[in-house]
Amino acid sequence: MTDYAEEQRNELEAIESIYPDSFTVLSDNPTSFTITVTSDAGENGETVETLLKFTYVENYPDEPPLWEIQSQENLEDGDVEEILALLQQQAEENLGMVMIFTLVTAVQEKLNEIVDAIKTRREEEKLRKEKEAEEAEKKAFQGTVVTIENFLAWKAKFELEMTEIRKKRQKEEEQAGKNKLTGKQLFERDHNLDTSDIQFLEDAGNNVEVDESLFQDMEDLDLEDDPDFDPLEMGSDED
Repeated sequence: MTDYAEEQRNELEAIESIYPDSFTVLSDNPTSFTITVTSDAGENGETVETLLKFTYVENYPDEPPLWEIQSQENLEDGDVEEILALLQQQAEENLGMVMIFTLVTAVQEKLNEIVDAIKTRREEEKLRKEKEAEEAEKKAFQGTVVTIENFLAWKAKFELEMTEIRKKRQKEEEQAGKNKLTGKQLFERDHNLDTSDIQFLEDAGNNVEVDESLFQDMEDLDLEDDPDFDPLEMGSDED
């Protein structure tokens, strides 16, 4: 006859010696305890962790112990579900043998896999961002591919813009023509314009200076009297 109590005591002593810093007894009847399971450090020092609670049933190890995850760090909901499913599988495969060490070891291996998966996800995310940046740069370099549809759309937009520009120019030219005054309109608007030139000459008066050096002295000119010169004949058409 199996002495379940004896097997449970022996296993509990062994577990306490294996996990001295992470093992804590919660109660003696029923025997309940917790073990903190931590993964190995990842590439950047990150770890994942879970606090497992085990409780012996009366016929353990012929019946599986009770377990639950009391707390966890850096685990997603999907990771927790996978750990619980792993515990169930290992317990079924090890019925009849003390199994706490086996269960804890399986969980620790699973946590190490999760850390590796985190590293893989980060690398994939990095590659995805690099690819997106490369595609964006390639697209910017190549420009927009011209199709019949986008060419027609561009052409319609261009013609509309040119029409607006022509209308604007025409309006500006018409406005400029309206604002340009004729000579008559200028005189009608400013009556001083018709006397401005006369006023200028009157204001100049005797102040007009003549440079006599520009003219030759009459005595220096070689003029000879022509006895046949008749000033009346200058206006005649007869030669």
